[in-house]
Amino acid sequence: MPPIENTITLETGIQWTTKWRQECPDNCRAFLIPKIDLIEVLQEKHVVNVRAYMGIDDDGIEKLIIVGVDADGKDVIGPISNKSATTNDEIEFGYLYDFTDPCPNTCDNSSPLNG
Repeated sequence: MPPIENTITLETGIQWTTKWRQECPDNCRAFLIPKIDLIEVLQEKHVVNVRAYMGIDDDGIEKLIIVGVDADGKDVIGPISNKSATTNDEIEFGYLYDFTDPCPNTCDNSSPLNG
């Protein structure tokens, strides 16, 4: 089977994640991302890509926030006016998805990427 575009080898993944753990030992290792959240952000109108932002909630838990990105590279967030000459204003909304399952706590301890 030929390689799938934008993939890396397991060896490269192990090298990169090992380096991350060595250089950032106090940081989150990974995030468990619910499939439904990825599907929902990709189904939003105008979304052609997604962007991930790192954050920390009020309890000090690291968060991954996913937003849709339009064809111009702009975040699709908040109310979006879709005004056309033939219709009334339609207000659409771009959502921010909170993927709240950081590793540690949701790690695959048997994965070579988790060391």
